[in-house]
Amino acid sequence: MSDRFFQDWNRREFLQRMGSAAVGMTLSGCGINADRSAKGLTEEALAVTPIVNSQSLEKPNLTIGYVPVNDCAPFAIAWKKGFFRKYGLNVKLNREASWATSRDGIIFGRLDASPVVSGAVTNARIGAEGARHAPLCAAMTIHRHGNAMTMNKAMWDFGLRPWHEYNGNIDEFGKQLRAFFDSQPAEKKVWAVVLSSAIYEYFVRYISAAAGVDPFKEFRVIIVPPPQMVTNMRMGEMQAYMVAEPWNTRAIQGNLGVGFTFAQGKEVWQGHPDRVLGVMQSFIDENPKTYYSLVKAMVEACQYCSRPENRDEIALLLTERSFTGAKPKKGPIDKFTRPGIVGDYNYGGFDEKDRTVRSEDTTIFFDIPANLPQILGNHSTFLWQSQSIWLMTQSARWGHIKEVPKNAEELAKKAWRTDLYRKIVAEMGINCPVEDYKVEPGDLFIDQKRFDPSDPVGYLNSFEIRANRPQSFFMS
Repeated sequence: MSDRFFQDWNRREFLQRMGSAAVGMTLSGCGINADRSAKGLTEEALAVTPIVNSQSLEKPNLTIGYVPVNDCAPFAIAWKKGFFRKYGLNVKLNREASWATSRDGIIFGRLDASPVVSGAVTNARIGAEGARHAPLCAAMTIHRHGNAMTMNKAMWDFGLRPWHEYNGNIDEFGKQLRAFFDSQPAEKKVWAVVLSSAIYEYFVRYISAAAGVDPFKEFRVIIVPPPQMVTNMRMGEMQAYMVAEPWNTRAIQGNLGVGFTFAQGKEVWQGHPDRVLGVMQSFIDENPKTYYSLVKAMVEACQYCSRPENRDEIALLLTERSFTGAKPKKGPIDKFTRPGIVGDYNYGGFDEKDRTVRSEDTTIFFDIPANLPQILGNHSTFLWQSQSIWLMTQSARWGHIKEVPKNAEELAKKAWRTDLYRKIVAEMGINCPVEDYKVEPGDLFIDQKRFDPSDPVGYLNSFEIRANRPQSFFMS
């Protein structure tokens, strides 16, 4: 690919060119959101006796967003099972067209709370490129894992395979990935993610850089809403994408035959936070009692989603039109939503081989599976501020900010409200880790690179492929 191509498609210009298209997609989705959002109260919810008097809350009537992917499960459960009602809340769920509208709906006051892609909260605090500058806060982690990278049939035909079949040989994968992009014209070197300046974009760039493929030079990254991923790949608009389930499973052979799962996000960083519950700082300040009720309802919903005996029910609930609407024309009604929720995950492929892998950590809602490091009091909804700092290092690594903020710890403390979370769940009888920071061992990352939050700048500088790295010049 020529240097001229990348000059023409630099990041800022690309975002500007996409602006009008994004507005169009958002507006076209507004009608869908209004018609398809979950409405009213279920019989189960009506049968719940509130333990909090709604009249004691500053703002009992809330509008909460969600995006039609599997990780809306706790919101669907809190609505259906009456956990919102239990804590004195009357919640209107609002189906969002994209992760950008989910985030911006909070910032502009259309939503009281909404799930936010991990990284977007701290980037809003920093004012990173592609993120609106605003005092966003993360109240809790909604879930960990539950996402994946899909590659198209052309990449399969070229010889690329699911990551676990490389047996950790990242150099071999890198050679194949580079060779594939070298074989493609400029317009066929595209990787899609759901939001700029957030963890999915970081993962796409991270894994390619770990394989020695410079994401600044080899391909473009574009933004596509989750439900549009499969259709756009089928049309040839991108060769790979990263999104939350069920939109990876929708693409594999046996469903649409569009692509295969290259890797789940947990194979890039095991234990990573995928979604957090976003609210504005002003919402916390003005509605402290309401905030406590909201977090309690969502934590209880995540606990419900975490129990193995509830997973089949959840997978079925998510197929409803109000949530993912992912119902196949043939076969089991939940065959798209089930793999990411229950854990019978099929990577797909085009050789008739069964690549189904059973795993308890496909999506983590509350309890930490035994294959992850065990820390006293730890659970999935707990916010590790050190992980917020990791996200800041990646924002700097990929040029969204110029450097890791000198006040990174202060930003993490303000953005990820671990302090309030501890107080809230203590009232529920839930213990938490005593620390806000932890070292992420190297064996949790695809490149085996350990993250020590006490030295984020040193960690950032240890990467050879990064934005703003020093350049060497030689005299002949």
